[in-house]
Amino acid sequence: MHVMVVDDSAMVRQVMQGILSTNRKVKVSVAADPLIAWGKMQKEPPDVVITDLEMPRMDGLTFIRKIMSEMPTPVVVCSGLAARGTELALRALEEGAVEVITKPKVGVRDFLHESAVTLLDAVWSASEAHVKLRPKPAPAPAPRLTADAILPRKNKSVGAAVTNSVIAVGASTGGTEAVRVFLGALPVDCPPIVIVQHMPEVFTRAFAQRLNKECGVEVQEARDGDRLQSGLALIAPGNRHMLVNRLGEELVVQILDGPLVSRHRPSVDVLFRSVASSVGPNAVGIIMTGMGDDGAQGLYEMKETGAATIAQDEASCIVFGMPKEAISCGAVDIVVPLEQIANAALNLQSRAAGR
Repeated sequence: MHVMVVDDSAMVRQVMQGILSTNRKVKVSVAADPLIAWGKMQKEPPDVVITDLEMPRMDGLTFIRKIMSEMPTPVVVCSGLAARGTELALRALEEGAVEVITKPKVGVRDFLHESAVTLLDAVWSASEAHVKLRPKPAPAPAPRLTADAILPRKNKSVGAAVTNSVIAVGASTGGTEAVRVFLGALPVDCPPIVIVQHMPEVFTRAFAQRLNKECGVEVQEARDGDRLQSGLALIAPGNRHMLVNRLGEELVVQILDGPLVSRHRPSVDVLFRSVASSVGPNAVGIIMTGMGDDGAQGLYEMKETGAATIAQDEASCIVFGMPKEAISCGAVDIVVPLEQIANAALNLQSRAAGR
């Protein structure tokens, strides 16, 4: 696999080349800015491009747009997670980037083993992504939301029917768009939603804020002790595990540190296992696009407790890794396209509530 690293820092290029070269199946080329990279890409097209967002002569967003409109190639954005760059990273995902990762610390002795694991996983995940030629985008539709998006909370009441029901979602590569489509199709009075989207810390808060503006349901980055409520979707904060626990008649989330589980933190397996333990047959589990197998075992455990389980189909996935693994191990009840997941989840949840 040929990987092109584009970054104006010679040290970053050196460190990333060192990390990637630990895998003998990876060939690495580098470029100091997008214009140099573009010239090299014409001569030897890469399988994956890793790029920063702030660079000389051409910014990263423009570079991604150029790649997607002229030479569709999987792009991984590697950012230092500066607060001012968070919005740029989310825009990069909208422009067609398939992954956003934390830029490893410069200096070969300083970067953690986890940084190497994350970078290599992101590259292999991107190499399997299905990217298509992206024409110039049509004008964005007018926002569907009004102030109603933040008012339902006043009308919510926490009762057994609410606290005993939850929809749990796991996603990775390509999941930012998949989660947006899923949440956008839900009514404002939907059951509580808990989501693990593999994403670095800092980005999850901006991701939740953006979804909160675009979707009818309220969306927040989860905080330790948050109650699950109808019409509320909680997204696990980056680099922290999220669990659902029962507190009397209520369900609350627990946010905690810990080792990587299934090579991830947050881990879908951790979330799904906690839902299986706390909610059992009144839950619905959904596994979406993503690389690897995180979530497959947890979804199986949910199904064992009587929960309904759904997988996104291959045709609508950016990477059909996580759903495929869940299907293969017998954890999935139904497989549906992305656009049908919301309705399927609501129908299954209604049946569970009627038992």
